[in-house]
Amino acid sequence: MNNHAHFSFVPVLCASLFFPALLAILKHIPLFMMPLQEFVSVWVRDPRIQKEDFWHSYIDYEICIHTNSMCFTMKTSCVRRRYREFVWLRQRLQSNALLVQLPELPSKNLFFNMNNRQHVDQRRQGLEDFLRKVLQNALLLSDSCLHLFLQSHLNSEDIEACVSGQTKYSVEDAIHKFALMNRRFPEEDEEGKKENDIDYDSESSSSGLGHSSDDSSSHGCKMSTAPQES
Repeated sequence: MNNHAHFSFVPVLCASLFFPALLAILKHIPLFMMPLQEFVSVWVRDPRIQKEDFWHSYIDYEICIHTNSMCFTMKTSCVRRRYREFVWLRQRLQSNALLVQLPELPSKNLFFNMNNRQHVDQRRQGLEDFLRKVLQNALLLSDSCLHLFLQSHLNSEDIEACVSGQTKYSVEDAIHKFALMNRRFPEEDEEGKKENDIDYDSESSSSGLGHSSDDSSSHGCKMSTAPQES
C-alpha cells in the first residue's frame, strides 16, 4: 500500500518541478527565437500627377508592401499603379474566385479633381482599404495576378500573359527583376519626385496617397496609350 502511494506521488512531484522550470526557461528565451506571427502590411501613398500627353494627365500612387509571409517572393516592395489598374485587378480576382465577395473599390467620381486634396486622399484611402481586405483573404492571396500587381511593373496585358505561361519569364522571375531595378523601401527620392508631386498647402501624411482622375494602366513592359480624362 505504501509502495503504491509512493509511485503515484512521483508523477505529481515531477510535474510540479518540470512546469515551473519550463516556464522560467521560456521567459528568458529572446523574442527573436520565438515563432513569428505572419503579417502583411500595405500602404497606398505618394500621389503624383503624370502627363500622358499635351491634353491628358492622371495620378498614380505608390503601393508599399512589408511582410514576413511565405506567400510573397519579396518581403518589401514599392510599385506605382493607377486607378484603372485597380479596376482590372478586382475584375481579374473576381473571375478567379467566383464564390468570394470582393471588397469594393472607391467609386469613380465624374467630378474628381486631381488638384483637390480631399478628393485625392479619399480615393487613396479607399484603395488602401481595398488592398488590406484583399490581403486578408487566403484564396485571393494565392492569385499570381495579385502578386505581379503588387510586386512588378508589368501592366495588365503582360500580367495575364505571364500567369498563363505565354512569356519566357515566370511570375517569380518578373518579381525578382523588378526588385533588382528598385532597391528602396520606402524611402523617398525627394529630388526625383519634386517635379511631379501634388502641391498641397499642408504636408501630406506618411501614408497619404491619392488617386488619379481617370486612370488606366501605364506601368509595365508595355505602356498603355488609352487617353485619359483630366
